[in-house]
Amino acid sequence: MSVGRAHTAMSHRPRVVIIGAGFAGLYAARALRHAAVDLTVVDRTNHHVFQPLLYQVATATLAPSDIAAPVRWLLRAQRHTTVLLGDVTAIDVTRRMVSVRGTATADLIYDYLIVAGGARHSYFGHSGWEQHAPGLKSLDDALEIRSRFLLAFERAEATANAVERRALMTFVVVGGGPTGVELAGMLPLIARRALQSEFRRIDTRESRIILLEGGARLLASFPESLSRAATRDLLGMGVEVRTQTVVTQVTSAGVWIGDEHIAANVFWAAGNEASPLGRMLGAPLDRNGRVLVNPDLSIPSHREVFVAGDLAHVDEETRPVPAVAPAAMQEGTTAARNIRRDLEGKARDAFRYRNKGDLATIGRHRAIADFGRLRMSGFLAWWFWLVVHIMYLAGFRNRLSVLIQWAWAYFTYQRGVRLILSGWRAQPPASAGEPPGVGVGRSDRAGSA
Repeated sequence: MSVGRAHTAMSHRPRVVIIGAGFAGLYAARALRHAAVDLTVVDRTNHHVFQPLLYQVATATLAPSDIAAPVRWLLRAQRHTTVLLGDVTAIDVTRRMVSVRGTATADLIYDYLIVAGGARHSYFGHSGWEQHAPGLKSLDDALEIRSRFLLAFERAEATANAVERRALMTFVVVGGGPTGVELAGMLPLIARRALQSEFRRIDTRESRIILLEGGARLLASFPESLSRAATRDLLGMGVEVRTQTVVTQVTSAGVWIGDEHIAANVFWAAGNEASPLGRMLGAPLDRNGRVLVNPDLSIPSHREVFVAGDLAHVDEETRPVPAVAPAAMQEGTTAARNIRRDLEGKARDAFRYRNKGDLATIGRHRAIADFGRLRMSGFLAWWFWLVVHIMYLAGFRNRLSVLIQWAWAYFTYQRGVRLILSGWRAQPPASAGEPPGVGVGRSDRAGSA
């Protein structure tokens, strides 16, 4: 008997299944902690990740455990909640069944379903680019970027070829949104301050960081004045900023911009595409694969199915609700609240996004903040960013650990997680005309730090 069918035989309480333990899924589960339901949370990893700080894992500032916590531990007090580790292989909205393949294959029967599968980085139809330019959506991605970043300096130290060394010490970040800006702003701080006294054959202060954006300006979702401030800060840190620049090819040797080639290590932060779970629902999708939901976050023709987080396309006033962590938290909470209102015989609430402000950090003492009428940049915005991110981390241990790591980095400029775990033995052979060692191949990790 499958897990789901056994559960049906044992319980007459409404069965709620949540797919995904990101911000939307976790907040939905927490909002149902006192509801008279039997809840099952399914995720393909056993941990919840605070995605806004992934770039700090990628740049060796924080450890993976600083920004992640086991889902079971976060929901340990909810006795009616079961957590399953596995991949969802099918969703049958007619039979109200979710098929899961993982540690235990299961067919989960539900009365209500919340799909919060999130999104991955998009290569705009060029899936082959991913092996050469990793994105930043998971801990695996962050560790991959960390390894490539640190290995580049190790290989630059070992080579006597000046052309190869210059390519190894060049880093291109593709995408001028918050992730790309934060990553590009951190790289020069690590290369030119944290590492500069540790190598003998190279001067890490000669590292070149290039930020490429296809649009007219960086941080297009922010007011233009803050975008200009961020650009000015990046330029002041030595980052080369190039807007209206479209990448036409990515290889292990670097990037092509039309006829121009830049030999470099490439990191991707240029776009998102929705989880394929959305296509399993048979609901209308937008051009990015996000599900077009009703005002109460349910899908057309199936009021028992909700979609929340980056997978949901929610229209509000003149534009869609942004795919950011606060919106996902609010959507997960609203979906759960509407399930509770159904059980109480009350009318459902329409989702209303409460924008508490947008923040992005550029570097040490540099950040921008948009709170509507109040806009700021510089030191004060940076402090706001620090406080907000500490507050939203899951668990006291994580908050304390991150606070200690940030204090250590602030006063010493050192980063304590500069570990290369694997991959350095697996360097691919260089192609014809390519400086050997420029492309650091995707490593096969047996584990992660």
